[in-house]
Amino acid sequence: MANEPIQAHYADELSHCYGCGRLNPEGLHIESHWDGKESVCTYTPRSEHIAVPGFVYGGLLASLIDCHGTGTAAAAMASHLGLPIDKAPLPRFVTGTLTVRFLHPTPLGVPLTVHGRPIAISGRKVTVAATIVAEGKLCVEGEVVALQLRGKDEESVSAVR
Repeated sequence: MANEPIQAHYADELSHCYGCGRLNPEGLHIESHWDGKESVCTYTPRSEHIAVPGFVYGGLLASLIDCHGTGTAAAAMASHLGLPIDKAPLPRFVTGTLTVRFLHPTPLGVPLTVHGRPIAISGRKVTVAATIVAEGKLCVEGEVVALQLRGKDEESVSAVR
């Protein structure tokens, strides 16, 4: 896995996401690492990420799938295009569709491992399958359909859908 996270290679003006933006001081700072075929992220939920005593709030788990999925899409697209992923800026993706399946309650306060694997690339769209594992148990499965932004000033991705 690369030492620097995928998100370190987003353009500064596109690095403010609450989940994965390195320039958001209040954010989660999700960091995904690419090995050439898939990505991995380790994240330990804090006490404020509680749902019920001892377990993680589902919204955080969805955020992990979401931001890790778009990061995986950025690395997968760069690889697909033959671009180095360790050079800024990587193509930036936003979520078109997010599907999350909660399989088991996810324990709070333990490291969670998030895996992402691109399963399709079509034009400016990348579909990513993702999982979250806690203490060796598969807790969450998800899928992200990520849409590539066309340019740094473009806020809408409606043209790619």
